[in-house]
Amino acid sequence: MKDPYEVLGLQRGATKDEVKSAYRKLAKKYHPDVNENNPLKDLAEEKFKEIQLAYDEIMNGNAGSSASYQNYGGSSSYDGGAGNLFSVRQCIQTGRFQEAVRILNGVPVRNAEWNYLMGVCYVNMGSLGQGMQYVQNAVRMDPGNFEYKNFLSQIVNMQNVYQQRAYNYRGGSSSVDCCTQLICADCCCECMGGDLISCC
Repeated sequence: MKDPYEVLGLQRGATKDEVKSAYRKLAKKYHPDVNENNPLKDLAEEKFKEIQLAYDEIMNGNAGSSASYQNYGGSSSYDGGAGNLFSVRQCIQTGRFQEAVRILNGVPVRNAEWNYLMGVCYVNMGSLGQGMQYVQNAVRMDPGNFEYKNFLSQIVNMQNVYQQRAYNYRGGSSSVDCCTQLICADCCCECMGGDLISCC
């Protein structure tokens, strides 16, 4: 179990009133009823259970010393858990992609969810290729996740659209078209006293 005081964002030695106040504040934010229509409902529910457990431990006098929590699961902090990923998803929903990337870079566990969220951030910041790599990693790590698969399909569709637009903008992609455009450009340069292609 994680350190109950840390879960509630309190220093050891906090009064019962401080514990109650911190609990109420967090419970309001993560309560399942508040997150009923939230796509992060499962993460919120997991965080709410952790908050409830931490509150009960402190109020029942079972919190023990901080040393008893330090090596549990490798860390006493909540940095790799659902709380951070919940925060990342909130940042994504409000368009704060750079902040989401900053939080993700501080998360030590690079699982499928981490890769997916990093991919979503990069795609939304305009780095389609880099974002696609992260989402592909997420799909490889969790092939049964439809959210990851659907987003990967969206990225592939976006790439196809961009490629088609680029193809149409260039007027096609054949080498004949390219040569024709160069010759026209050379003619324009020569009319103006320059020379783009010296051999013509």
